[in-house]
Amino acid sequence: MALSWLWKKNVDDEVADELEFHLEMRTREHLARGLDPAAAREAALRRFGDIDRVRATCREIGRKRDSDMRRREYFGELRQDVAFALRQLAANPGFTLIALLTLALGIGATTAIFSVVYAVVLRPLPFLESDRLVFVSREYQDARSNVSAGHYRILAERQRVFSDLAAAQYSSFNLSLGETAERTTGAQVTASFFDVFGVSPELGRVFGADEDRPGRGKVVVLSHRLWERRFGADPEIVARDIRLNGQPHTVLGVMPRRFDLTADSEELWVPIAFTPEQLVSYDTHYLTVVGRLRDGVTLPRVREDFRPVEAEIHRIDPRLSSEMRFLVDSFTGLFVQEYRSRLFVLLGAVGLVLLIACGNVANLLLARSAARGRELAIRAALGAGRGRIVRQLLTESAVLAVAAGGAGLLLALWGVETLVALGPSGVPRLEQASVDATVLAFALGLSLVCSVVFGLVPALSAVRPGVQEALKDGGRGSAGSRRDWLRPALISAEVALAVLLLVGAGLLIRSALELQRIRPGFDPAGVVSARLSLPVAEYRDPGRVAATFERIVEEASQIPGVEAVGLTSQIPMSPGGNSNGLWPEGTPFSMKNLVDARLGLVTPDYFEALGIPLVRGRLFDARDRRGAEKVMIVNETLARALFPGKDPLGRRVACCEAEADGETPIQKVIVGVVADVRSRGLAEEVYPEFYLPVAQAPPDSWNWIERTMYVAVRTEGDPAALVPALSRAIARIDPDVPLYSVSTMEERMAGTVATARFNTLLLTLLGVIGLVLSAIGIYGVVAYFVTQRTSEIGVRMALGATPRDVVRLVLRQAAVPVTVGVLLGLLASAAATRVLAASLVGVERTDPLTLASVVIVLASAALLASVVPARRAASVDPTSALHAA
Repeated sequence: MALSWLWKKNVDDEVADELEFHLEMRTREHLARGLDPAAAREAALRRFGDIDRVRATCREIGRKRDSDMRRREYFGELRQDVAFALRQLAANPGFTLIALLTLALGIGATTAIFSVVYAVVLRPLPFLESDRLVFVSREYQDARSNVSAGHYRILAERQRVFSDLAAAQYSSFNLSLGETAERTTGAQVTASFFDVFGVSPELGRVFGADEDRPGRGKVVVLSHRLWERRFGADPEIVARDIRLNGQPHTVLGVMPRRFDLTADSEELWVPIAFTPEQLVSYDTHYLTVVGRLRDGVTLPRVREDFRPVEAEIHRIDPRLSSEMRFLVDSFTGLFVQEYRSRLFVLLGAVGLVLLIACGNVANLLLARSAARGRELAIRAALGAGRGRIVRQLLTESAVLAVAAGGAGLLLALWGVETLVALGPSGVPRLEQASVDATVLAFALGLSLVCSVVFGLVPALSAVRPGVQEALKDGGRGSAGSRRDWLRPALISAEVALAVLLLVGAGLLIRSALELQRIRPGFDPAGVVSARLSLPVAEYRDPGRVAATFERIVEEASQIPGVEAVGLTSQIPMSPGGNSNGLWPEGTPFSMKNLVDARLGLVTPDYFEALGIPLVRGRLFDARDRRGAEKVMIVNETLARALFPGKDPLGRRVACCEAEADGETPIQKVIVGVVADVRSRGLAEEVYPEFYLPVAQAPPDSWNWIERTMYVAVRTEGDPAALVPALSRAIARIDPDVPLYSVSTMEERMAGTVATARFNTLLLTLLGVIGLVLSAIGIYGVVAYFVTQRTSEIGVRMALGATPRDVVRLVLRQAAVPVTVGVLLGLLASAAATRVLAASLVGVERTDPLTLASVVIVLASAALLASVVPARRAASVDPTSALHAA
């Protein structure tokens, strides 16, 4: 039926012939009535009416008829092809099962990873025109930091590129409900904060500018998550009072669920209510600034608009050099920047696994099409064109791929749940990953693409031989030597892809092993840590704050089994922290002379509790009280930065505080040097750090750290078992001060490399899957080689070839494509592993040990995959082989 279109008239000719026939018949009728030919023709045309309209109508009817016929024919053939494909799959259960499992594994893994990438990176943020949201930060000497209140004020007054600009200080709050208290994350924000994001509350309202002033800020807006978790989604919560940090706050509204961006994002918002003194302060940089660009404003335009603002800041505060500038970054980009590249690496890796799976199925289809050579030749002999045969074979591939896609979706459902459960904490929107409509569309599209990828080459290959050649072949298959190169080529491609996966996994494994060798600078064994915060309303006096923290140390020290207790404003293996610019005695103040260092307020036994070694000098003790000589302890890195090549003990350093005149910085004496601690994580470089005794803490420092400290307790037994007793000890001092963020130091240390370990685990798993699939492909090609050349092997053995000679012949058949694949994979990995460079610690991306290990592993897998068919070939009976030929 399909070939009838080759000789069928087109619609225009058919209509012209039909109209001419009818005109001729009418003309003859008029001629029979006695009219002359011209009059008869004219009378016939008048009877037809508007001939052009009739012709156009007939053409439209003809085209619709042909379109309907082609549609019916196409769908009829498609139904036949699908039914035939299902019969073929059912008739070959072994082939079907292997192909389905191979494809389902690749499609399922790719879909699961894509669902995570889509949720975290690709899904638009749930804000009004989120592409116009930006972060504003401060940069000095290539170091990025938050913005001071004074900077924010000038920026808000002078800028012309933002429709809305807001500032936020992320914090935590003691939330008291009845007799229970808990610590919850939140933020102090300007009244414009919610306008920037363009999100309206689900209940009630947000606070306005009149409430964002000192003395008027006792109001709060709740997140949807906190509203459900602590208030049972009570719709009457609006206008009720709750206690935050010991003070009543009126609930104004509840934000919608889509405003909860991450599982650990802030759960409430209160007005920041800047004081006049804060708005002229330029030294303390603690504000996160977000803005919404006006229509048509680009990021380069923002940079130009910042220049006069920066000039004004330099004029007001001459201490700032002209090197200070503002930076502006896409909100979406910074929101996921840490995870974007890592997730796309995983998506690329699982894509390689899918390609390997497609290569395996393509090899299976090549072998199957060879066995069906006589069938396809008979189809061609009966009139089926090459295009019709290719369409039939591609339909079979599509049916196989769609079935595998359905099975892959089941794997993806399980895979997404596993990824969310095992994923590291802090990944934005990871918990929102699911198999939704977008992921379903991706899986369907992926299945159809796979059907073309693995089905096109076998389908085109199947129609190459001539009909007579295939019919003469007698049904033994028409693969022919002309197509023998396709299977080894596919194996080379699979091996090359497996090399890429294994090299990436090997480098991450080597990096993980190097991380295990890195010493954190302290002893984490037997130490439990937790945070606690003193309410501002009850602890405004700095002296009372310091005394309360010292009492907490005394109470905790009385717990049985406790060896040492220390408090610190910043525990190792935790993000963030406060820093200060220091400069040594004998040098004038200038921004270029400053050494930026991380600040820690600590109690005297902190170093013992954490097991941080003293390198020289002494630790803090009872002498270091308020009113005594001001002292500090520095780490080795800061000592070298301040006094290179000199002994830092007894030397003075200016920092943090000023004398009574407010201008002259107070000098502090270095009394000790402690070992370097990798405070930000095992994979991070050591940062300059200094420590001040809690008793001598600058009064403003309690505002910097929001009266929040970490308690670290060392014990010989199980450190986690001390937590209840520690909570009771603190409750005896103040029952409204809860412990939160409780974990052992070993858990904190493990948490800093959780993302790296997760990526390593996944990439290693994908590498192993790729290796297994490649080995299966090698086995299939070698087994097919043995089957196709059984007669030749029998002849060789009849002529004197030994089983060892046959084994060598078979192994050479596998060695060539594997060697080519390994070489191609190593060349490709030299470029591809650049994306892993930032994730590697202590190992180069061209690490010889890793590359050699990958080659050995692949060679071993190829050898094992070839042994079984090689031994089968060596056991061929020459007589039987010759008779079969």
